[in-house]
Amino acid sequence: MMRWLFRLADEARHRARLRRCPRKQALGRRGEDLAHRFLEAVGMTVVARNYRTPSSAGEVDLIAWDGDALVMIEVKCRSAEEVAAPERNVDREKMRRMARAARDYARRASVPWERVRFDVVSVVLGEPPVIRHWRDAFPVKTL
Repeated sequence: MMRWLFRLADEARHRARLRRCPRKQALGRRGEDLAHRFLEAVGMTVVARNYRTPSSAGEVDLIAWDGDALVMIEVKCRSAEEVAAPERNVDREKMRRMARAARDYARRASVPWERVRFDVVSVVLGEPPVIRHWRDAFPVKTL
């Protein structure tokens, strides 16, 4: 019953976004909604969405606690996986921008850098959506 209600709410929110946002942006937001719900279902606590540094030098889609680790999550969403898997679009520059925002957030939250982890969640929209989660998608030390 609850799953049906969540799907109905997701669809209504997505249709509203399509009216006021470009299609690509609306799809990205829908992917973030699904990733948020997925991560909470596996026991993570999402504490921030779309965190940007004050200078807008970096952005993190979702920030969550997984035990004692502060997890920075990049969400990649596609309507189909025909061209390439969504997670393949996380390049070095995206990692650097995420690291800038992650350092800023960790500093403000007084979390040691050693407790920060970077994950990637890919969402392929379909019936049902396919959600994949990569823990430790890239190492903190290289950023």
